[in-house]
Amino acid sequence: MSKSFPNGVNVEQLVGTINAIKETPSIADFKFNATTTWINGGHCRTKIQHFTGACAEDTSRKEPFILEGDEPPVLLGENHGVNAVEALLHALGSCLSVGIVYNGAAMGINIKSLSFDISGELNLHAFLGLSETIRPGYKNISVKINIDSDASRDKVEELCKYVEKTSPMLDCIRNPVPVTITIM
Repeated sequence: MSKSFPNGVNVEQLVGTINAIKETPSIADFKFNATTTWINGGHCRTKIQHFTGACAEDTSRKEPFILEGDEPPVLLGENHGVNAVEALLHALGSCLSVGIVYNGAAMGINIKSLSFDISGELNLHAFLGLSETIRPGYKNISVKINIDSDASRDKVEELCKYVEKTSPMLDCIRNPVPVTITIM
């Protein structure tokens, strides 16, 4: 770990970004985009490249990121990639990881190691059209944080509680997000 980059985070740049957003709030407005194309059966491919944020279009990604989606054979797929509900667990873990590492660096907390055991339970009845009372999504998600740090247990808990309040992905899961679907 570098002293100038605790947890691999440029804290000076992070503080600069926060101060810039305080002066010009519109810098905080971002729009992310994805294009998903069906391949065959349960297999699809999502390309993610361009987004806008900090009052400009990002050009740092010369090539798109490619995410493969599919289902396991028991759900009629061929395992070309994770299924959508597994991808959601990844998104949650990724968001919590960034939140803990970045905020930990800003709080002077040295993270030695960090991992998450995340599981979600759902029932396929609604997805298969067999129930109108069972929700089609996860009925619960469990996150276990495995963290090794030089900080006290109280400081680590304070950090994790703060991240729980500020995580965009956790907020998307816990609170309804308006979704507009248009058939072209």
